[in-house]
Amino acid sequence: MHRLFVPASWLEKERVTITGPLVHRLRNVLRLKSGAHVILLDNSGWEHEMEIDTVSSQRIEGRVTHKSLVTAEPRTKITLYQALLKLDRFEWVLQKGTELGIVGFVPMIAERCIIGSLEEISKTKAERWQRILTQAAEQSRRGRIPSLRPAVLFPTACEEAARGGLTLLPWEEEQEQTLRSILRAAEQPPFSVNLFIGPEGGFTPQEMTQAQRYGAIPITLGPRIMRAETAGLVAATAILYELEDLE
Repeated sequence: MHRLFVPASWLEKERVTITGPLVHRLRNVLRLKSGAHVILLDNSGWEHEMEIDTVSSQRIEGRVTHKSLVTAEPRTKITLYQALLKLDRFEWVLQKGTELGIVGFVPMIAERCIIGSLEEISKTKAERWQRILTQAAEQSRRGRIPSLRPAVLFPTACEEAARGGLTLLPWEEEQEQTLRSILRAAEQPPFSVNLFIGPEGGFTPQEMTQAQRYGAIPITLGPRIMRAETAGLVAATAILYELEDLE
């Protein structure tokens, strides 16, 4: 069945009325008719199975036949602080990171970013990023859309991450501390992880020093150098696997 995120207010009663752009998608693109079933998601972790009984050009109506808790949300809450990349590469990170199970994204401007100021991130671009997250969450059977926080400068990102969670920073110059050793050394599995990924060219030594002052732990991801859009997804996968969140 097709899965769609809708406003929570639509699901407060047994009868559901769908309006707006979703009508075109369901009626004209997916060609759903009376008797078809869809899964409606309210972004709270619950899914509602709806049986359609009325289809018109302006609205689609039906009733909720079943409600259940989505089981695809990860126990480990990874927030990816991703240094901004070229447009298509950053969007690829958003899409694949959502499929993987990342719960939050923070666009970040570091010294070596191709984007040098927050003013270069338009409202239109942010809206497009939000649509990518929503569609990826629907496709991957997520129960929640990952959060997309406003873009921040690297120092601000360090301050935010220091407020809670384990902060890890893969760095090509780190040779000793591995991701596995840090996770296994913890007294108990971390509930939340802040994962910092640099731009093309990586973080500068000055940024590394600053991040460590805020409690970030530099780690190595092995002997190979990964692209900026690859490193975060590899690290997030390894974290979820090590913490048994891919089973």
